[in-house]
Amino acid sequence: MKATDPIRKKSDISKIRNYYLNKGEYRNFLLVCFGINTGLRISDILNLKSEDVFDFKNNTIKDHIYLKEKKTGKTNSIKINTSLKNALKTYFRYFPKLSKNFLFKSKKGNRPISRVQAYRIIKKATDECKIEGTIGCHSLRKTFGYFAWKSGAQPVLLMNLFNHSSFEITKRYLGIGQEERDSVYMHLSY
Repeated sequence: MKATDPIRKKSDISKIRNYYLNKGEYRNFLLVCFGINTGLRISDILNLKSEDVFDFKNNTIKDHIYLKEKKTGKTNSIKINTSLKNALKTYFRYFPKLSKNFLFKSKKGNRPISRVQAYRIIKKATDECKIEGTIGCHSLRKTFGYFAWKSGAQPVLLMNLFNHSSFEITKRYLGIGQEERDSVYMHLSY
């Protein structure tokens, strides 16, 4: 399997978000927003249900998602940021908030879409929007990490957020390339 790249331009993120939003494909729009704003693995995203993000008692979007990660078995708490809350509000305007419904429900019964279908959704948007790089489901997770790092999050904190077992894995996620390396030299010109 070929390694994926993060999406490195904010304008490209806007393009793929708006690609599905403008088509009225709100489930696919939410899938992109979820990956980029939470940094969760696609396997964890696809298994989320309405009750994981919506407080039925108070009729509001929750502040946190609490889940047990499929890969690591570790419990995680994810803050739902403003961008994701807005995406969820858009989504829930068109889809019922039944507690047992999967957020990314398949058209084939009461189950989530498959990882393959999620890949097709992401690939279609990135191809149509002409976004360069090797893009797949994991690109959304890497994009979250890349922009968190660019905005000043310490790599050790990102390692903790991703539940990585080593810093080497986190470094690969950040997608540090020559442009970022050059920037260090340019900003330290004394």
